[in-house]
Amino acid sequence: MTVRVRFAPSPTGYLHVGGARTALFNWLFARSEGGVFILRIEDTDRERSSEAHTAAILEGMSWLGLDWDEGPVFQSEGVERHRTDALRLLAEGKAYRDFSDPAELREEAARRGIGHPSALARARADALAPGEAESRVAAGEPFAIRLRVPPGQTRWDDLVHGPMSFENEDLDDLVILRGDGTPIYNLAVVSDDAHMQITHVIRGDDHLSNTPRQLLLYRALGLPEPRFGHVPMILGPDGKRLSKRHGATAVGDYRHMGILPDAMVNFLALLGWSPGEDQEVMTREQLVAHFSLDRVLKKSSVFDVKKLEWLNGQHISRIPGELLIDTIRDLLAGEGSSGAGDPGSVGEGELLALVELLKVRARTLDDLAGQVVAYRTHPPALDPDAVRKHWGDRVASRELLGGLRSVLAACEWTEGALEDVIRGFAAGRGMGAGKVIHPLRLAVTGQGVSPGIFEVLVALGHERVLARLEAAEEWLSENPEPSSA
Repeated sequence: MTVRVRFAPSPTGYLHVGGARTALFNWLFARSEGGVFILRIEDTDRERSSEAHTAAILEGMSWLGLDWDEGPVFQSEGVERHRTDALRLLAEGKAYRDFSDPAELREEAARRGIGHPSALARARADALAPGEAESRVAAGEPFAIRLRVPPGQTRWDDLVHGPMSFENEDLDDLVILRGDGTPIYNLAVVSDDAHMQITHVIRGDDHLSNTPRQLLLYRALGLPEPRFGHVPMILGPDGKRLSKRHGATAVGDYRHMGILPDAMVNFLALLGWSPGEDQEVMTREQLVAHFSLDRVLKKSSVFDVKKLEWLNGQHISRIPGELLIDTIRDLLAGEGSSGAGDPGSVGEGELLALVELLKVRARTLDDLAGQVVAYRTHPPALDPDAVRKHWGDRVASRELLGGLRSVLAACEWTEGALEDVIRGFAAGRGMGAGKVIHPLRLAVTGQGVSPGIFEVLVALGHERVLARLEAAEEWLSENPEPSSA
């Protein structure tokens, strides 16, 4: 049997992270099983569906690298087949016409204490005289078609939750065709999945209540049933279902925040699935190799933005700098067309050196671009906490940096030579190397922490380092007393 799965978003909004995670699980399952991944756009809600949302969904899928083997197929193209299936159930006595006004039916059922209004609708349908229904149809009276839910239980073995069962008496006789002749969601999904020969339906826990109704339709229509697997919901940090109040929920928002597609895929895969070993940073090839539905968790997962940014940083650090340069140039161009934000003001070699140096500490591409800008800004903005910690004695700090500038002026500009000179300078003053390196780092980067200082010096270049040391001396001279801030 060839595995056939589908992702079926509704084009009534953008691709959100919950939908993207569902798409990813289907994609991973298809790829790990050598199966087929189908994209179906469920656009039967004509009032809320839009081409813009469809385009956004396709763009989000493409950005994530979730390539589909068939589609996109539009559910609206199958409406006639949906109607044919409903009419067949009616002809076979497995469904009935409901001529009731929905509001009147609910009111009458409530007045008579009937739990499900459909029970009253069925009683009315069964009470019609022979030929009466056909006469009312011929007269143009509108009607819906309802499925006759049989007594007993509806059971299935869920791929995530295990054995599941619903009492049929708790399910109403669901409408499968509205009075205007349009199909209801559950009928359309069953008809489409059977037509596409879907073997496994992998979707969120919010669809659990739809599954018994859809199984009843499969069985009434005599269609092969797919296996169902319901994956846990994604929650916000407050334990409630993820929504806009928790921040960005659309995949496109994270793209614009500097998140890499591989990092987003890695992060989404770990929301509700475990690789079975202590490994978090994974390529999509590793995800495909490890993925299996028996490792999907039953418990809901929390969307942790800090975890996403950490994973993103891990992926950024693994990308060769030359593959990041064009993206960083584009981001720098957004900073402005002149000065520190001008990408044209940085040579290829200098930019590559800075990207390679800084990528290991970046959490997002925007963060990396911002660090590049900061390292190119002269003089660098000083971190007040670092100033208090490393330049507490302004006179001594100024004298130290001045002496250091003198020895660096004639130094060969390689990591090895710089390390020898700086450590020798510290030893000559009877100081630990850290007592020199920390004030130096602050002078050339404006920060108390950075990548390895010798790498930083080489990346910044001889002239820029000396200029920043001189600027630091001037600042210390103009600000002789520690700030009380």
